[in-house]
Amino acid sequence: MTSAPAKHAHYFADFQSLVQGPGTDAPAWLRDLRDNAWSKFSDTGFPTARRGNERWKYTNVGPIAKIDFSLAGQPISANGSKALVPDYKVPGTAVFDLVYVDGHYLAEMSSPSTSSDGVTVANLASATGDNSSPIEAQLGRLAPPDNDGFAALNTAFLHDGAYVYVADGHTEKMTVRISYITSHDADTKVTYPRTLIVAGRNTDITVVESYTGPTDIVYFTNAVTEIAVGEGARIDHYRLLLEGNKGFHVGTTRVNQEKDSSFNSASFALGTSLARNDMEVLLYAPGAYCSLNGLYLTADNQHIDNLISIDHAKPYGTSRLNYKGILDGRSRAVFGGEVIVRRDAQKSDAEQTDKNLVLSKQSEVDSKPSLLIYADDVKCSHGATAGHIDADTLFYLRSRGLDLDAASRMLVHAFASEIIDSVKLEPLREYLDTLFTAAIPDKSLPVSNLK
Repeated sequence: MTSAPAKHAHYFADFQSLVQGPGTDAPAWLRDLRDNAWSKFSDTGFPTARRGNERWKYTNVGPIAKIDFSLAGQPISANGSKALVPDYKVPGTAVFDLVYVDGHYLAEMSSPSTSSDGVTVANLASATGDNSSPIEAQLGRLAPPDNDGFAALNTAFLHDGAYVYVADGHTEKMTVRISYITSHDADTKVTYPRTLIVAGRNTDITVVESYTGPTDIVYFTNAVTEIAVGEGARIDHYRLLLEGNKGFHVGTTRVNQEKDSSFNSASFALGTSLARNDMEVLLYAPGAYCSLNGLYLTADNQHIDNLISIDHAKPYGTSRLNYKGILDGRSRAVFGGEVIVRRDAQKSDAEQTDKNLVLSKQSEVDSKPSLLIYADDVKCSHGATAGHIDADTLFYLRSRGLDLDAASRMLVHAFASEIIDSVKLEPLREYLDTLFTAAIPDKSLPVSNLK
């Protein structure tokens, strides 16, 4: 067992209580994975030094590092948490729910599945039993703890989470909703959600991964998601970041795509004091396609950081990256988009766009799209914009009888609609549209191109 620097002593105490308590039932490979991850975290810690650290240049995680967050215990009651589950219904029979409160699986609110035709939707603790070789082969492979302190800390506390597995050739389309909820029970607690999704050849899965919490307490969510998309498989993945206004959230998502696979992602963020969405997609085989969309709305002093990377490792890959931000108050947003086209990835087609609508003169956005191209037969483009509401368009709407506030809200809603409309799951699309419409500030907004 490794030790810990003094500044990580409270995390080490929680780590010991896990590995000497409920974690003792884990198989040897999982215990080794946790021990190795803790060693990595002890060495690296949190990335508080930003000079020379390009990945964290614009985001200060000092507010997270200086608080002694304690491992969340078993929730006293789930009654107050039910209201935090996103309120939308999905029709059909192949719909499964996995619900976690303070990192603990809640069976009474879940509907798992372990069927004979190769479908497993279950909590990791129960699936990591005697026959857990598929989990052992994938867990920690796409998101290794080697170079990231947050991923290392999550892996060190890996005990439970969500596991979705669909065997090769399963023809029925299925929907899985994974809800990670932080309860009101205690202040300054931390949870470590872990999600593993494995889609076999020619399968079709929709996954909605949501994070919610109360608005009146300080807490920290450190999440890691690993997604393996098999040959010819399709995954529609939606990530809902709806944490409380005092919450901290760092999310790490790693995706690996095989030949002719399709990965469609849309990330939505509201609330949260400080949030990080770190996503890397590897197009590992020819013909892979990915579409990554994102929409966030910040206000007050909120800070959100989207770090998105797409790696074209093989030829004939296609990627689309489109993120939009709406900023109000004194909030700040960071977008780091990177598309890599490797030497062997000829005939790659990549587009990258970042657009931001700035609703106040005090808000700020730092955007850094980039292309790293090492092949010569490719089609790639990127761009970024930031600005206020267009004065000419606003004048046109007002000339049609709308007052200033109504016209402004209509334009902000239209700006957001492109990303919301990319959601194929209709009940979820309607839910998100209502949510973001209600969050649009009701006030006169700054405009550009004034004459």
